[in-house]
Amino acid sequence: MFASPAGAYVNAQHAGVQVALRALGLYRGPIDGVVGPQTVAGVRAAQRRAHLPVTGIADKRTRLSLGPLGHPLLGKRIMRPGLFGFDVAVLQFLLTRQGVYDGALDGYLSVGTDRALRRYQRHVRLAADGIVGPRTLAALVLENHVPVRPQAVVASNRVSSRVYVVRSGDSLTAIAHRFGVSLRALARANHVHPEHVLLIGTKLKIPGGTASALDAAPTEVRGRLDYWAGQLGVSPHLLRALAWMESGFQPNVVSKAGARGVLQTLPTTREFVEDVLVGHSLPRTLDGDIQTGVLFLRHLLGNFAGNEHLALAAWYQGEAAVRKHGVLAVTKPFVAGVLALKARM
Repeated sequence: MFASPAGAYVNAQHAGVQVALRALGLYRGPIDGVVGPQTVAGVRAAQRRAHLPVTGIADKRTRLSLGPLGHPLLGKRIMRPGLFGFDVAVLQFLLTRQGVYDGALDGYLSVGTDRALRRYQRHVRLAADGIVGPRTLAALVLENHVPVRPQAVVASNRVSSRVYVVRSGDSLTAIAHRFGVSLRALARANHVHPEHVLLIGTKLKIPGGTASALDAAPTEVRGRLDYWAGQLGVSPHLLRALAWMESGFQPNVVSKAGARGVLQTLPTTREFVEDVLVGHSLPRTLDGDIQTGVLFLRHLLGNFAGNEHLALAAWYQGEAAVRKHGVLAVTKPFVAGVLALKARM
């Protein structure tokens, strides 16, 4: 049922269209995610029935005309048991391709689908909660190459601000770059001229920016991880595994302890990297956050003669604690998890 022509491009979202068309009696071909003549004919029939332009392309208007199974696209909402829709059908298709689901592709997140989803979550070392949230969605997207649009992050109308104390060597341009705000906005917020010399100890208000500097789809995050791994000489597989374990490739995550970004680096870690390892500020962007984490990981690998086990333990519990106490019991599952993921990523 799921065999597709050799070399054909399989798109799970297309499988969702096929499920919706089949439910309406407009498609009798395989649910394979491949847009062939039968799929196009089914789309055209749906468009004629809904009095839409007959293009054979399943655009938004066409999908909405398919009824409850025509929306929403995968990634537009968090999926929980009991839901029904296009995205659930896509999920069922993906779980079938992963070999954990053999039930009907009917768009219902029923007991069977929920059970299969939990099996998949355990397989990729996620909490088996039966909910398709950001981490599970990221895993599905990365493993199956599903095209998913990143969700826009809506910034609050209220402008927040932070205070930064000018240090030796700082410039207004460098500070703006570091915090991901425009030079003009920073100068305006502090009533200073962009070209004026900054006095050490001056307190600057850092205007709140939007989250767009950090917003990115999982595939883009993976690309940036690979880029910085190559630039800084760290194993891309190790870096991907660490980033997945820390955040599930989510750039906007902030922990209760203040750890931020894809690699969940603490503010003290960033200060160490900037002040000791590189000697200058790094931008508060996706690239800046990843670069900070990679530089620190490379530092730990160097300090432990390339021993990934000890370097990861130091990442989790601190270098001094590893040297003094060895790898703590609470650290061992984290290290084992990252190294296991490394083999798959």
